[in-house]
Amino acid sequence: MQSNLTRRLGAEFLGTAFLLATIAGSGIMGESLFADQAGGRAGATLLPHSLAIGAILFVMITLLGPISGAHFNPAVSLAFALRGELGRRDFSLYIVTQVIAGIIGVWIAHLMFDISILQSSAKARTGLGQWSAEAVATFGLVFTILAGLKARPQAVPALVGLYIMAALWFTASTGFANPAVTVARMLTDTFSGIAPADAPAFIAAQLAGAALAVPAARFLWPDGT
Repeated sequence: MQSNLTRRLGAEFLGTAFLLATIAGSGIMGESLFADQAGGRAGATLLPHSLAIGAILFVMITLLGPISGAHFNPAVSLAFALRGELGRRDFSLYIVTQVIAGIIGVWIAHLMFDISILQSSAKARTGLGQWSAEAVATFGLVFTILAGLKARPQAVPALVGLYIMAALWFTASTGFANPAVTVARMLTDTFSGIAPADAPAFIAAQLAGAALAVPAARFLWPDGT
């Protein structure tokens, strides 16, 4: 049992680290490629940023899902804990692993692009629009996972990748939808960063969205969903 838990935590670590390295790295690369486009720089950066994140989610969920469930996200782990499918100890260990892996993933991105590894973001992300966007983004993500497991389990990697690609564009907050991602993004003063003072409200909104998605999925699929 301990060996199985170790493998699951290893899968969560690897997947979350790759996710954050992709989030931070694609943002840095996008800013570099479109540095001369003063007016449309953010929009131009967001396109490759969203494609890269959707792609890495598809790859990591496909490869690591059979081992750990490929949560890579405390909000997703919370949903499965609320459903009684993840015990308290495993839930706690998943969260710790995801947060640590996310931070390391950001540091790896900084290392690859030869910028200061230790940073703190100054990018303000606050206000009702941002908070409601995070609640909606996380609700949709968790609902997509739970509904996908019921409707078409083999399609979950694609569903999650596509949903996050869409959420990056349709939400005012660019769809963080992940407390571990939020913590890690406090530590990069690049395109994907968030000021530390703004992170707690994001995380609260994310957890609320995840908690609401569980009864919504259960209402639509009452037979065990």
